Amino acid sequence: MSAGVTILIVDDSRIMRNTVKGVFSNVDTTCFFIEAKDGEEALSLLYAQTVDLVLLDWNMPRLSGIEFLKQVRAMEQYKDLPIIMVTSEAAKFNVIEALKHGATDYITKPIKLDLFKSKLAKLRLFRI
Repeated sequence: MSAGVTILIVDDSRIMRNTVKGVFSNVDTTCFFIEAKDGEEALSLLYAQTVDLVLLDWNMPRLSGIEFLKQVRAMEQYKDLPIIMVTSEAAKFNVIEALKHGATDYITKPIKLDLFKSKLAKLRLFRI
């Protein structure tokens, strides 16, 4: 297990970014958080530093989550990067589209803590 996990949280809502960070308060792994308010900012941050996990909203200005996902998955160096959509887009079509474009998993808002933690546990990045 590494010294910590770097998590990029991409959401245009500061409140939601803080809510997502709160999920990790009971995780027995050191987490470092990087935050972006849209997909363009997230791409810049992703290029600048090593990230272990991306938690990604769908609806954001400038570059949407699904467009960010498509761009990242087109790059060989990020083909195995875990990317979990955390979004209010709950339609089956959206889930299928995100998974088709390479999302590792999909969580709908409002976040159900137990479900979110079970999905994080599958990644084997955290001691939960």
